[in-house]
Amino acid sequence: MMYPWLWRHLPGPAPVRILILAVAAVAVLAVCFQWVFPAVAPYMPFSDTTVGE
Repeated sequence: MMYPWLWRHLPGPAPVRILILAVAAVAVLAVCFQWVFPAVAPYMPFSDTTVGE
């Protein structure tokens, strides 16, 4: 349901819509890697390793 809604509300012809969606996807991915994942990392149990102890 979300993708048809997004496609209908974006301006321009299909190539422009595809470009807008690609830029938005890259922006969301960049925000996740820059701020979201580093903020959540200390709370994840993966950093508590016991190998070699």
